[in-house]
Amino acid sequence: MFRYVQQFGGVSQARIASAVDMTQGRVNEVINGRREVSRLDVFERVADGLGMPDDARRLLGLAASREGSGGRAVDLAAFPEVVRVYMSQASAADEMQHEARTAREVDVLAVRGLGLLALNDSLLRESFTRSGSAPLRLRVLLLHPESTALSLRAAEIGESVESLAHGVRLAEARLRELAQHCELGIWRYRSLPTWRIIRLDSTLFVSAFDAGWEGHESATYKVVQTPYGPLHRGFRRMFDAMVADSERVV
Repeated sequence: MFRYVQQFGGVSQARIASAVDMTQGRVNEVINGRREVSRLDVFERVADGLGMPDDARRLLGLAASREGSGGRAVDLAAFPEVVRVYMSQASAADEMQHEARTAREVDVLAVRGLGLLALNDSLLRESFTRSGSAPLRLRVLLLHPESTALSLRAAEIGESVESLAHGVRLAEARLRELAQHCELGIWRYRSLPTWRIIRLDSTLFVSAFDAGWEGHESATYKVVQTPYGPLHRGFRRMFDAMVADSERVV
């Protein structure tokens, strides 16, 4: 965003810094990829300072602006479930691996899950194959390789149906190997992928599937369990409902 403001608005880094309450050095680091914004309150400060419209604010996980919400103040502290926002899965990788090392229950909703669990160098696989690791229950929902939804998803990401289906079957085969390390369940669902969910005990990492991008490329929200939070409860309820309505293969 800072680069676009510079390019199309002719605005200097100093003016951007003043608008979003940062130092010019910090703005320069963000523009050049040496620093990443992840805190919601900083996203809100940037959105307010740049006068971003409500549609753009929502892409950052923010509520509408005061002007866009009829003049009512928006208090992010009222939504404590979302504690961090990452630009992609890669940005959240270290924290996800840290959470996975001690997790006793893991739920994964993915398309094929190769980058998460199924390959030797997958993001979380090593956490579940270490000797002496704690007993674990692992539930995985993968897209049914023979479903209409898989054909639609393949078209969305520009991949052949055969390739995507093969990826799901490969993931299933490699996941079966984890049965010696944990209590494993694998299910095939048939709905078009929308949400990508990774639950590590009480912590969720949630991203979205859309036409043209895969789940690991989406912004990733870290959602923690709170007494009355609807997001954590809703995503867990959705996962359990999909398990109940899907075909178990392991």
